[in-house]
Amino acid sequence: MAFTSPKRRSPKKSVSRRPSRAQGNQRSERDPRSEGGQRPAPAQQERSAVRLVTVSEDNDGQRVDNFLMAQLRGVPRSVVYRIVRKGEVRVNKGRVRPDTRLTAGDEVRIPPVSQKQTAAPVVPGERVQAVMEGAVVFENEQMLVVNKPSGIAVHGGSGLDFGLIEVLRAARPEARFLELVHRLDRDTSGLVMVAKKRSALRYLQDELRQKRIRKHYHALVSGRWPAGTKRVDAPLLRYEMSNGERRVRVDAEGKESLTTFTVLADYGGYSLVQASPVTGRTHQIRVHSAYAGHPIAGDDKYMDDVSLKAFRSMGGRRLMLHARALEFTLPGSGEAIRLEAPYDEAFGEVLSKLAGRRSG
Repeated sequence: MAFTSPKRRSPKKSVSRRPSRAQGNQRSERDPRSEGGQRPAPAQQERSAVRLVTVSEDNDGQRVDNFLMAQLRGVPRSVVYRIVRKGEVRVNKGRVRPDTRLTAGDEVRIPPVSQKQTAAPVVPGERVQAVMEGAVVFENEQMLVVNKPSGIAVHGGSGLDFGLIEVLRAARPEARFLELVHRLDRDTSGLVMVAKKRSALRYLQDELRQKRIRKHYHALVSGRWPAGTKRVDAPLLRYEMSNGERRVRVDAEGKESLTTFTVLADYGGYSLVQASPVTGRTHQIRVHSAYAGHPIAGDDKYMDDVSLKAFRSMGGRRLMLHARALEFTLPGSGEAIRLEAPYDEAFGEVLSKLAGRRSG
């Protein structure tokens, strides 16, 4: 049995992508006093000096606009595009377009712009750094994979001082390049890929776009998932609630979305399923599960209040969604690999309690 939406329009193209962090060797043409000293107060505007930045190996192949966004933190994207359009940004003394690709060794002229100075970032403590380092399940020269704990965001922002990527950067100050390949919701645990080289980042993100990386999640859902339900094919639309919170719903105006489900265990009032997203939409598994009539246990966004209260009363403390396995080929070598991440204590305790209740 498959769940499908009655009518879909062609999916709209996604236009937002988080720019990568850029690094390079910099020298200032004037005002050397801008180096060092006290950090300006929050929200203070400061006019930067002209800079000549040498493109490092880590930024080889990066677009000019993304390179500038990383170099000019706090500067609106519209300003970045304006200075490029006016020819104030030069690469090897020549004018460029926003989509021009940089090469290691190129010299980029960045003109003076007004940048908003912010307070010094919060540095993750040694304990959280140790926890994240201990969660690394695979690493080579190209990349690493972390079994992210539930409750930790993949990156800071929206009121969070730091996330997984900031913790890793703090724990590895010698690392020249660390970037997220993909994301997980804050309350979802499991495998996250992090690139250690820009070439690896480009390769893995292209593999994701081509749907050659297979992701498998384990989810505990409410009710008995019928054995015949294998696919949920329903377009998803992001929207904003009156309080500003962002949600996702099944909607004919949304983007094409497909998830396959396999039942792993029946606990009576709950089912453990493997969910394998074919597409990669925000909250896809959570919304598709709820759309099929079996919301994920502990989901305070898409589970009804009565069911959520019942789950909490039995000791459920987290969203029961875990990125269990990844299947992909390694950048550089092309070697096929499969990685699996164990459940955390809270996830395992719920399953053990349900199994005991079922057998009893």
